[in-house]
Amino acid sequence: MKVKNKKGGLVMEHNGFGGGRNGQENGHGDMPDFSGEKRSPHPGSGRRKALVFPKGRLLKDEERKALREIVGEGPFETALLIEYLHKIQDREGCLPEGLLHALAEALRIPMAGVYEVATFYAHFDVIADGEARPAKTTIRVCDSLSCMMAGAEELIAALHKEDMGDVRVVRAPCVGSCHTAPAVHVGHNHLDHATVAKVKERVNHGHVHPDVPDYQTFEAYVAEGGYSVLKACLSGKRSVDEVIATLSDGGLRGLGGAGFPTGKKWTFVRGYKGPRLMAVNGDEGEPGTFKDRHYLEARPHAFLEGMLIGAWAVEAQEVFIYMRDEYQAVLEILRNEIPKIEAAGLSAHTKISLRRGAGAYICGEESAMIESIEGKRGLPRHRPPYVAEVGIFDRPTLVNNVETLYWIPDILAKGADWFASQGKNGGKGLRSYSVSGRVKKPGVVLTAAGSTVAELIELCGGMLDGHAFKGYLPGGASGGILPASMGDIPLDFGQLEKHGCFVGSHAVVILSDKDDMKDVARNLMRFFEDESCGQCTPCRNGTEKAVKLMSNRTWDKPLLEDLSQVMRDASICGLGQAASNPLMSVLKFFPEDLA
Repeated sequence: MKVKNKKGGLVMEHNGFGGGRNGQENGHGDMPDFSGEKRSPHPGSGRRKALVFPKGRLLKDEERKALREIVGEGPFETALLIEYLHKIQDREGCLPEGLLHALAEALRIPMAGVYEVATFYAHFDVIADGEARPAKTTIRVCDSLSCMMAGAEELIAALHKEDMGDVRVVRAPCVGSCHTAPAVHVGHNHLDHATVAKVKERVNHGHVHPDVPDYQTFEAYVAEGGYSVLKACLSGKRSVDEVIATLSDGGLRGLGGAGFPTGKKWTFVRGYKGPRLMAVNGDEGEPGTFKDRHYLEARPHAFLEGMLIGAWAVEAQEVFIYMRDEYQAVLEILRNEIPKIEAAGLSAHTKISLRRGAGAYICGEESAMIESIEGKRGLPRHRPPYVAEVGIFDRPTLVNNVETLYWIPDILAKGADWFASQGKNGGKGLRSYSVSGRVKKPGVVLTAAGSTVAELIELCGGMLDGHAFKGYLPGGASGGILPASMGDIPLDFGQLEKHGCFVGSHAVVILSDKDDMKDVARNLMRFFEDESCGQCTPCRNGTEKAVKLMSNRTWDKPLLEDLSQVMRDASICGLGQAASNPLMSVLKFFPEDLA
């Protein structure tokens, strides 16, 4: 190689390829000669002979065969990766390395692409070759706030002492049953008001499958006039503009947490060039929230009709129902009822696809949910662009919450005034408050939008005997904590923000004088630490650091306030931005608990 200057620039001249002497040899002193080779030249063979076998793990034919017995013969779609992983986990009780290798080959993606998704979600157990498999039965004990208050810690300790055979006991985030705390899942079987005896009974009898509650079937819903509004839309008796105007005049808003006006959202999505898609956010993971599960297990077709009206309005080619994995009974109901809708010809204008979450709270954030629908890790996207413009598979996408869609048939059938007139204190419509904690009759309270916590406590039969009202969470884990002295504030969108709180999904947890607010805030921060997707440093490291600081006997108030500010200002999505709300509420409203 020679280097010379030419008109002020450097020009490199190579006498030969490989950098050897006079271009005749490579760096190892022997020039490769392919003229008599039986093998074709291989990249890098100038340095050493090509390997006879590929590097890394060798896939076995029996692993390929086993994969196809579990997931089918294909064709395989990368977007269905999480669905394939569920099938393997359900059959094997884990994700063996060999089957993951076979799945990567079938999907024609790198093994790393399968591994990064499988290890992101809490409900998947990745097992390396030679590694022991997890126990046959997994007992998941909810340790979120309402369950903690009902004795989850004592239950976990007691279960660990029991000899139940091939069983493992693990902690789990909120499973959507705060009103029946403590809640436990034995396999896929949901257990309310769990005790050691109840758990052992299910384990001993192999009762690990979901119990489907009595619900209104397709036939019963149609008999009472169900799907008549959808039929009117499909036949042209109702126009899209008329439907959107009715929803807007009725004051229907997104009831998953953000509260964005439904009619306005539908108009935005319709404004973008098709083809368009739709997603239903059924990943109800906010601690304290269980209203969507309540409606899905009672009247699923009211929701499904609202969903199909939404798909008609925005001309969505396909609707993806993203349902959290903890709601196994709901998944079973939808698997049974959706084919009936299709058979009746009520969904001819769109395609319905049911997608199953895998234990990731972050997928309640709409862009993270869309990533999961596409078969990826549930990492929130940077915005703009917003999902209404660039959503599933980069198409304009309408995203609605379950309860939002649930109310649409009634509002269209009974009129905007019927719904709007239900509110109070400036609120419009009805609200489904998930009430749990220290009240006598916790559950879903359907009442006027703008109701106060004092009214909700009364509707729940009052405080538990021996408990005095001390404070409450107005909007689940991320909505902050307010003292009893502020119990007359209307619980509706835009009312609580000035106090550093928000109503969110209308999950109300009642606290009493028996509760230490430091313990409450610590429990909530641990939840956020566990559920942070890890994408951004302020949230990933901030929640971890906050838990450590909050575990000290004395809280460093200036340091915690500074950390909270950084998390709010610099986190990508709402999880990190709102994670410090309970902490800041305790510092502001409950100084006596810090002494």
